[in-house]
Amino acid sequence: MLYPLTFTPIFKDKIWGGHKIQSILGKDFSPLPNCGETWEVSGVPGNISVVKEGALVGETLQAVLEKYKEQLVGKHVYEKYGNEFPLLVKFIDANDDLSIQVHPNDELAKKRHNSFGKTEMWYIMQADAGAKLNAGFNREVTKDEYVKAVADNTITDILNIEEAHPGDVFFLPAGRVHYIGKGLLLAEIQQTSDITYRIYDFDRKDDKGQTRELHTEQAVDAIDYHYYGDYKTQYDRKLDESVNAVTSDYFVTNVLHFDQEVMHDYTHLDSFVILVCVEGALTAQTAGGYSFTLKMGECALIPASIPSVTLIPEGTMTVLESYVP
Repeated sequence: MLYPLTFTPIFKDKIWGGHKIQSILGKDFSPLPNCGETWEVSGVPGNISVVKEGALVGETLQAVLEKYKEQLVGKHVYEKYGNEFPLLVKFIDANDDLSIQVHPNDELAKKRHNSFGKTEMWYIMQADAGAKLNAGFNREVTKDEYVKAVADNTITDILNIEEAHPGDVFFLPAGRVHYIGKGLLLAEIQQTSDITYRIYDFDRKDDKGQTRELHTEQAVDAIDYHYYGDYKTQYDRKLDESVNAVTSDYFVTNVLHFDQEVMHDYTHLDSFVILVCVEGALTAQTAGGYSFTLKMGECALIPASIPSVTLIPEGTMTVLESYVP
């Protein structure tokens, strides 16, 4: 029988990475010098998650998906994606600004890379005082204006910059220029894709004195140049209610902020559910009697064959609940 799956994190050191993955989330990423990203649930080739506990310990997410198919992901999800797991979940620690970047949509990614595009969302877990991020442009921009700004190194003048605080959500459809600013720790939920077009990297160099590769030409046709006004996702965070934060073609994410026990019935979803604990801790119990714990910085994949899960907070918890619509 399938049961809720937890996975061994995949740690990534980055030129901009820090130490909050260890100091705040309690994850040991040694011997790496830093950790910019920890991939928690991944079906990306070359970075496939491995089951950490239970009867399937040591099996890859790919192997479990190929064996259990719609029992793991749901009938309509399997019909659409087959043996490709559709979501990727990360925690990101920005000890420095990430590069200004953009991700292609499905059509362009398929054409250029035979891959999914990359629509994503961020949930801010911790923010140093004054920490900021970029989502989109601060006005309508033409393609020619953008190309000139990149050439002149004035790209930052046309970016929308937002101060970020714990609990903030930003939805980033493919094509939206963005970067995570220094001092932010966040959870990222996205399509299964590792395609990034790096536009500007603040002229930084690595420990060998080398600059990182830029993809300015590839980015031109991937960018959405429109101005949208309000880039922060507005949602009404309430205690002891499940609140929808993001609904897209690729994933739905609800924010569960509870200090009392709650049972969630998943029979109507026809999808797996990923639970990401972003605050506090909890014990979860399935309808079949399986029990597991999650604390801040931990995730669990609830197979589609499991009809319900009861979440029991230790104090107050905040959990992101994501599935494929």
